[in-house]
Amino acid sequence: MPPLTRHEAEARARLLAVQSYAIDLDFTRGADTFASTTVIRFTAREGGDTFAELRPVTLHGATLDGRDLDPADLAGDRLPLTGLAPGEHELRVRADMAYSRTGEGMHRFTDPADGLTYLYSMCCLSEAPRVFAAFDQPDLKAAFDVTVTAPPDWTVLANGVATPVPGEPGRWRCATTPPISTYLMAVAAGPYHSVTTEHAGLPFGIHVRRSLAEYLDKDAEEIFDITRRCFDRYHEIFDEPYPFDSYDQAFVPEFNAGAMENPGLVTFRDDFVYRSAVTDTERETRGVVIAHEMAHMWFGDLVTLRWWDDIWLNESFAEYMGYQVLTEATGHRPWTEFALSRKAWGYEADQRPSTHPVAPAADAVPDTASAWLNFDGISYAKGASALRQLVTWLGEADFLAGINDHFARHRFGNATLADFIDSMARASGRPVPAWADAWLRTSGPDTLTPEVTGDGDGWRVRLTHAGGRPHRLLLGAYETTADGLATLRERHDIELPAGAGSGTGTGTPAGTVAVSEHTFPGPRPALLVVNDGDLTYAKVRLDPASWEAAQRTLSTLPDALTRTVVWNAARDMVRDGELDPAAYLETAARHLPAEPSTAIVQGVLGFALGRIADLFLAPDRRPAALATLAGLAHRLLGPDVTDPARRLIAARAAVGAATSPEELRAWWDAGTVPGGPALDPELRWHVLHRLAVLGATTAEEIRAEADRDPTATGEESAARCRAALPDPGAKEAAWEAMFDPADRLSNYLFIATAEGFWHPEQRGLLAPYVARYFPAATALAARRGHSLAVAAGRWAFPRGFTEPETLRLGEECLAAEGPAGPTPALRRALADQLDDLRRALRVLGH
Repeated sequence: MPPLTRHEAEARARLLAVQSYAIDLDFTRGADTFASTTVIRFTAREGGDTFAELRPVTLHGATLDGRDLDPADLAGDRLPLTGLAPGEHELRVRADMAYSRTGEGMHRFTDPADGLTYLYSMCCLSEAPRVFAAFDQPDLKAAFDVTVTAPPDWTVLANGVATPVPGEPGRWRCATTPPISTYLMAVAAGPYHSVTTEHAGLPFGIHVRRSLAEYLDKDAEEIFDITRRCFDRYHEIFDEPYPFDSYDQAFVPEFNAGAMENPGLVTFRDDFVYRSAVTDTERETRGVVIAHEMAHMWFGDLVTLRWWDDIWLNESFAEYMGYQVLTEATGHRPWTEFALSRKAWGYEADQRPSTHPVAPAADAVPDTASAWLNFDGISYAKGASALRQLVTWLGEADFLAGINDHFARHRFGNATLADFIDSMARASGRPVPAWADAWLRTSGPDTLTPEVTGDGDGWRVRLTHAGGRPHRLLLGAYETTADGLATLRERHDIELPAGAGSGTGTGTPAGTVAVSEHTFPGPRPALLVVNDGDLTYAKVRLDPASWEAAQRTLSTLPDALTRTVVWNAARDMVRDGELDPAAYLETAARHLPAEPSTAIVQGVLGFALGRIADLFLAPDRRPAALATLAGLAHRLLGPDVTDPARRLIAARAAVGAATSPEELRAWWDAGTVPGGPALDPELRWHVLHRLAVLGATTAEEIRAEADRDPTATGEESAARCRAALPDPGAKEAAWEAMFDPADRLSNYLFIATAEGFWHPEQRGLLAPYVARYFPAATALAARRGHSLAVAAGRWAFPRGFTEPETLRLGEECLAAEGPAGPTPALRRALADQLDDLRRALRVLGH
C-alpha cells in the first residue's frame, strides 16, 4: 500500500478540519478479526476531493453524509471521498479488521502460561487504519469517543477513563479525549491484573497480564513512586498542567518499542516487569522510560509535530527530559548510562551513510515510509545531547521559559522547528536560530583533539575542532600518582565558536576544521579530559600523555561521567582503527574490577563481548579475547565481591565468554553460580543457550526446560536455544520458521529465533546460509511489513561473517530497485549493517 506523502497530508490539512471520532470496537468475534465502526465528523473548508484510510479484512459499508459509498472503491487502504461541499460532513464506516501478531495495529496475544488472551493497539506511526477508519496524519487532531465490547471478564483501558456500561456486560464506554492525533489513539483489553492508586486528584494505574501479576505487585510501589515523583517534578517546571483525565501504564506482551506515549494510557514492553534478578542500571533504565513517556504527555501529545520531519520535537525532548527529570526527582543518576549506552548509539548512527540532521529538511521526509527510518539514535540520543548542550549554553531558566512559551502558544495543536526556535529566542534573547542551524540542520559528529604543552609557568591546550558547531564544555585537568590514582586539579569552562561554514544546513560539519589555543597558569596536568562531565556531543581524543595516564588511572577518576568520556574515546578509537581491540580488552581487564559504576561495568562488557569479540577481531584472535573476558568475569565474581548487581553482570559475561561447557554445566547442576547469583529463570536460559551454542545440550533438555517454564519468555527462550544448536537439522528448522511464507512466528518469536541462529563458533555450519539470507529477508520484509523488516535486518543479519563476500552480497541486494529490492525499512537496516561491516573490515586490514 502506498505511504501517505507529505504533499498529500498538506493538501488534506488545507481542505479539512476534523472535529471528532466515535469508534466502536467489538472484540467478541473470534480469534482472527474484530469489528470496527467509525463515525468521523469533519468540516471541509472549501469544495474538493480527499480520502480516508482503513485496512479492513472486510468493508461492510461506508456512508458519507448518509450517501452509500461503494466498498469496491477502496483502493489499497484509501477510501475516496469525492465531491465534498464546503461545510460539515459525517463519514460512517463499518468493517472487520484483522488482529496482528507483529505488534502493529490491534495486537492479539494468547499467554502460553495460562491460555488467557490480551489485546492492545499500536497506532504509531501509520497503523491507525488497522484499527479504525481515519484521516491518518498528525496535524488533523480531534476528540475521540471510544466504546468497546469485550468478554465480560475482561478489563478495558483507553486514553480516557473506561467504565462499564450498566446493564450491558462486557460493554465499556471511554471518556471523551481532548484533541489528539490519530497515531495516539489507544485501547488495551483483556483479563489484565491491575494495581491502582490516586495522585494529584487523578486515577493512576499499572496493568499487566495475570501470569506476571506477582512480579508487578512486587515492584508496584517502586513504579508508582517514580511515577509520582516525575509527575510532581514536571508540574514544578511546566506551567501547563497534565492535560488528560488519568494516567495508566500498561505493560503489554510482544511490544516492539520500549514504550508508547498514548495520552492517558502509556504502553510498555512487559520485559520491564522483572521476573528475575536485574541490575540497578536496568531498574534505572525502567525509571528513565517512565519519565520519558510522561514527558511526551506535553512533548508530542499536548503539542504535536505537524509532520514527521520534526519527530525530534517528540523524541529528543522526551529523551532529554526523561534522563534529567529522573535525576532531579529521584536518587537515580542515569546520565552515566546515557553517555555510555544511548550516546554511543547516537555516535554510531551519526557516522553512517544513513545519517541525517536531527531536524531534517522537509524534502528529506517525503512520506510515512521514510519517516519510520528516523526513529533512530540521532532523533533520540543525538537530539537529547543537543538539547543538553542548549541548556548548558542558555541556562536552565531560559530553556524552561522557552518550553513553557512553546506549550502556551501551541497547546492541543501542532508545531514545527521554527515554532520551537521562536519560543526559545523569545524567552532567552539569544541567537537561537543560528544555534539551531549549526546543531539541528547538520549531520555527523564533531571531533575534538587536544595537543597539550607546558612547563612550570603555564600550560596550553591547542584544540583542533573538526566540525562546525559551537560548543560550551569543560576541560578537566587531573593529577596522577605512581600507584595509579587520579585526582581532579581544576576544571575550565570554555566556549568554542561555530566554525566557518557551519550552519548551512547541508553536508557534514566535519568538513570544517578550526584550531583554538587556551592557556592556563600552573604546571601541565598529567591527564586532560576534553568535554569533562559530558556536556556536549562530540567525539573526543586524548593527547598521548593523557591516554597513557588514563590507561593507568581510569577507574580512579572521581566522576563517573569523566570516566564515560574516556571509555567512549577508547570505543571510538577501536571503531576508527586507531586502537587495537585487544588493547581495549586489556584496559577493561585492568580497570573494571575497581570501577565503582555498575552502568560502566555493564556497558563496557557489553561492547567488549558484543562488538569487539564478534566483529572487530579476526576469528583466530577471538579465543584469546574470550579468555581475557572470561578471566575478567571471574575476577568480578571473586569472593570479595558482594554487590548482587556486579555479580549478576559478571555471571552473564562469564556465560557469554565461555568456550567450554564444563563450568556452565556445574553451575546448571548446582542451580547457582558459586557465591551467587542463583540461576533464576532468565539466567538458567542464558546458561542453556550458551550450552546449546557449544553443542553441550540437546533438544530434549531444551524441551524439558520449556516445560519447567511454560511462559511466553520460556517459549521465546526455547526457540532461541533450539536455533543455537550446532546441528544441520536444527538450523534448517530455525531457518524455515523464520522465513517460510507461512509466517507463523510472532515478532518476538522471530527475534528470539534469529538471536539463536548466528554464532561465530558455528561458521562452518552456517556458511551456506549467508547467501540465502539476503533474498529471504527481502521477501519477508515485503510480506510482513515494517516491524518484521526491521527485525530481519537487525537480528537475522549474518553475525560472525565479517568477510568481503558478505559485504558483496549485501551491496548486491541493496542495488536492486523496485519490487525486487528491499523495502525502505529493510534497506535502511541493511545499509547500517553493511556500514558496520565495512568499518570492521577496515579494522581487520581488508
